[in-house]
Amino acid sequence: MSKIVINSCQPLSGEVNISGSKNAALPVLAATILVDGKSILENIPSLSDIDYMCEILSVLDCLAVRRSDGTIEIDSTSSKPHSVPYELTGKLRASFLITGPLLARYGRARVALPGGCSIGTRPVDLHLKGLAALGGEYFISDGYVDIKSTKLKGTRVCLDFPSVGATQNIMMAATLAEGETTIENCASEPEITDLADFLISCGAHISGAGTDTITVSGVKRLKPTSYSIISDRIEAGTFMLAALATHGSIRIKNINLAHLSAVTAKLAEIGVIAEPIQNGVVVNGNCQKKATDIKTMPFPGFPTDMQSQIAAALCCAEGTSVITETIFENRFMYVPELIRMNADIKVEGRTAVITGTDSLIGAEVSATDLRAGAALVIAGLCARGKTVINNAEYIKRGYYNLDSKLSSLGAVICYEE
Repeated sequence: MSKIVINSCQPLSGEVNISGSKNAALPVLAATILVDGKSILENIPSLSDIDYMCEILSVLDCLAVRRSDGTIEIDSTSSKPHSVPYELTGKLRASFLITGPLLARYGRARVALPGGCSIGTRPVDLHLKGLAALGGEYFISDGYVDIKSTKLKGTRVCLDFPSVGATQNIMMAATLAEGETTIENCASEPEITDLADFLISCGAHISGAGTDTITVSGVKRLKPTSYSIISDRIEAGTFMLAALATHGSIRIKNINLAHLSAVTAKLAEIGVIAEPIQNGVVVNGNCQKKATDIKTMPFPGFPTDMQSQIAAALCCAEGTSVITETIFENRFMYVPELIRMNADIKVEGRTAVITGTDSLIGAEVSATDLRAGAALVIAGLCARGKTVINNAEYIKRGYYNLDSKLSSLGAVICYEE
């Protein structure tokens, strides 16, 4: 079990470059199954979740070659729709994104259900309803989804909820379907737009990505391409909140600030200045911080993946903040760990009430999931004394070289195995 040890209570200062987005890279990796040839993907973060997806592609006889410069080459010329076992899908929720591409290209997918996760259930029913509407026939047995189709045909799909994963799976399947597919009430996250841009670069006909309605006109094949993944808006937001929590000033580079509009709006309410610069932002947290209220929502609302981090930062804000979580039912599992660090937080259902304290105190705590781990790192950076965060492997799933990046900003932080 790995740990992060933090001995730091000082303002962060300096410049940090944001890595490629894990949440954008995973669906694009799955989409390479659709391509008859070699895809070259750039700006891919070196994370364990990326490794897991490459393992899954290898089971499907795709040739995945990772280079040290953040590039991955995926050759799907000889890929096959082999069954993907739970020993792989159980490691990665995004593994189910291979279902749509396999069904579209080969007429069949057999994939073990990925199951739930610590922050709540993420059922695949919306994925399956959409694929069934396109012509897929599926049954579930012994923990596997087996879905087949002689020929997918374009149709109208209206999602019950703007699910990111379901939108991605249906959009990928529709690229090779016969005729036109319209996906309504779909997700509009930047990662959706990035996947659509990759598919378009391969020859797909897609319009409306980034809105609540996407239209896909099917083509017969997708051609090889080179593509660079967008930067990670959640990593960028985490560094913004680290600046807030430590009264620091950080220049954050390699980001699209439009992807963080809800976060910067909340920073302004709290009293933090976020000044746009070319390809980035300067966040100055050396100010009096006021409490605020937050409700997580699908994009462009405040992202659920930033909820725990801003909660940690608000622990030292003046006044009482209220956070309402609308996406996942168990997203407050980090709260008892923050309470161990002298945070004043009360949770009732999907609402957390945070009363600002004079200071947090270092303690031994445990990460319960990826973003909870990031929240504990933020708390440790502004706490008096030593903080030890157990289960640091969660953090490594979503943040590339987090310790090195924070060290370059003046934090005293290290990983320990």
